[in-house]
Amino acid sequence: MDIRLGDKLTMKKAHPCGNKQWLVLRVGMDFRLRCCGCGREVMIPRSKAEKNIRLVEREDVPC
Repeated sequence: MDIRLGDKLTMKKAHPCGNKQWLVLRVGMDFRLRCCGCGREVMIPRSKAEKNIRLVEREDVPC
């Protein structure tokens, strides 16, 4: 799956704050993602993230 810095990901499950959109901050074996709702940053393994992605939006406008 082609994920780039600045992509906005819509996940299958919502974050505890209720938002499903995440901004990609780092790409590699792990992804660093920022929640577009509350601003929390998390690092998750690439394999786990790719299973939960529903939609990839390529926009120049961050959250």
